[in-house]
Amino acid sequence: MGFVLDGLDKEAYDREYSDRELIRRIRMYFAPHLRTMSIVAAMIVLAAVVDMGVPLIISRGIDVLAGAGGSGAPLPYLLGLGLLVLVLSCLSWLFNYVRQSYSAAAVGDVVLAIRRDAFAAVTDRDMSFYDEFPSGKIVARVTSDTQDFTNVVMLVMDLASQLLLVLIVTIVLLSINVQLTLLTLLIAPIVVLVAVSFRRIARRTIGAAQRSRAAVNASIQESVSGIAVAKAFRQENAIYNDFLPINKQAYRVNLLSGVTFFSIFPMLDVVAGIGTAIVVYFGGLRVFEGTVSTGDWFLFVQGLLIFLFPLTSIASFWSQFQQGLSASERIFALIDAEPRVVQQAEEPVTTIKGKIEFRNVRFAYNPETVILPNFSLRIAPGEALAVVGHTGAGKSSLARLIARFYEFQDGQILIDGRDIRTLDLGAYRRHLGLVPQVPFLFAGTVADNIRYGRQDASIEDVMAAARQIGGGEWLDLLENGLDTYVGERGGQLSMGQRQLVALARVLLHDPSILILDEATASVDPFTEVQIQDGLDRVMRGRTSIVIAHRLSTVVYADRIIVLKAGQIIEEGSHDVLLGQGGHYAELYNTYFRHQSLDYIEAVGRV
Repeated sequence: MGFVLDGLDKEAYDREYSDRELIRRIRMYFAPHLRTMSIVAAMIVLAAVVDMGVPLIISRGIDVLAGAGGSGAPLPYLLGLGLLVLVLSCLSWLFNYVRQSYSAAAVGDVVLAIRRDAFAAVTDRDMSFYDEFPSGKIVARVTSDTQDFTNVVMLVMDLASQLLLVLIVTIVLLSINVQLTLLTLLIAPIVVLVAVSFRRIARRTIGAAQRSRAAVNASIQESVSGIAVAKAFRQENAIYNDFLPINKQAYRVNLLSGVTFFSIFPMLDVVAGIGTAIVVYFGGLRVFEGTVSTGDWFLFVQGLLIFLFPLTSIASFWSQFQQGLSASERIFALIDAEPRVVQQAEEPVTTIKGKIEFRNVRFAYNPETVILPNFSLRIAPGEALAVVGHTGAGKSSLARLIARFYEFQDGQILIDGRDIRTLDLGAYRRHLGLVPQVPFLFAGTVADNIRYGRQDASIEDVMAAARQIGGGEWLDLLENGLDTYVGERGGQLSMGQRQLVALARVLLHDPSILILDEATASVDPFTEVQIQDGLDRVMRGRTSIVIAHRLSTVVYADRIIVLKAGQIIEEGSHDVLLGQGGHYAELYNTYFRHQSLDYIEAVGRV
């Protein structure tokens, strides 16, 4: 079985919970719905009593018919018997309807709470979590696994009603004939033993099936997200071929799961057949001996069928129960995942002047790759600092550490003289503005996306922020202005327009610290001028960290630092660094020189 499960190892944050711990956690979610569950329990009891009443009444009728012999039974008696069975059947339907309605409401609320907590955990995880684990697999835990949990809870309630019916049947049968009842009960430990022995392989197989489903989700999500790139390079067949082995593995895992589960039913059918044969044979002997009536013999046969149904369902239930426990285990593992960004305190942050200091900071994304070995830097309040360097020098890492997206391993980062690890992160980040290289827009209108950081902003405030970027000319080119629908991920807009919207969003947010992570790297020179015009305004009086490969966002900075292998090797103004003929001059000749003419021409057109 190992080769089938290759590549479906658990995630690093997964953990194993005992069944008792899982059930305790699940019970905590049901605690607020105690009244509803009490009604459900009462309906289960009433339905079980009524369901047992039907075969009991029929057995008494059989005895009456057998005692009447050839003379027959009175017609009113038979009509009354049939009417009573009809009434009991209607009551059984009513009790089960109420039970299903209330249990569906309770389970729905519980799943709503679990999915809410799981999604809250997703939003609380730091950025390193998403660097390490595929988003498609995370989505599967919030969606598919919570649905599996829903199914198992409903099955538990159905089985509870069946087991209660078994208890009532056992009590009734014991009152009639102890020996036949004991023969009937002999089958119970055999079925339970088979189901319990099935537990370990069921949990392992179901866990693999859930992980394979998550792998399929992750592959599809990645392919759909990158479909534009695939089409541009004519690689549709490549991503299809990449998907095939993942899909085949999911097929093999699901096939193994199905064979494992369904193979148990023939065994249980044999056990049930043996049990039925024993009761029919010995019960028939008791009828001939006159120690058991014909009606009671019928009741034993019917009781055995009632008795066997939940017991033979235990295997099916047990596999799905294990599926639900496995799903809840994956959900709770996501909720309980240890954060890597750990705050030592939650001190309030009301205002920020913008003084930033790195003191001997050591940072690595993983133990093998150290990005900042021993980094120190001071940024004055209101200073515009440009950070340049080759790819991998550590530029973006500075921005991510200031935003507290990642945990550093040693040293200190101070904000206005306060350790960043002691600040209330939510309050602190309200004073940050981040414009990434690749802007992300949510489905909605341009106004919705600009207002994203300030939900209470008026449409006038939104318009004012938009007009600060390039005089708002870009806004006039949109079909419906602020009401233009941007599409999924902003796909209805050009890359330049998306960046302008993202910048307007930060402007409206009005941050104390502005981080521009190569914010003009993906735009044309004309759009770059529009963005730079807005940047000149918003950066004025604010601490700004500009990570750039564009000349326009470097040349006007108050100070430029040049990074190499996580160390500052040069710093100064554009003219000073260019005159030194060092690493910055090399970067200028490599990246910036060809931009100068384009930028100057664009400024002239504006």
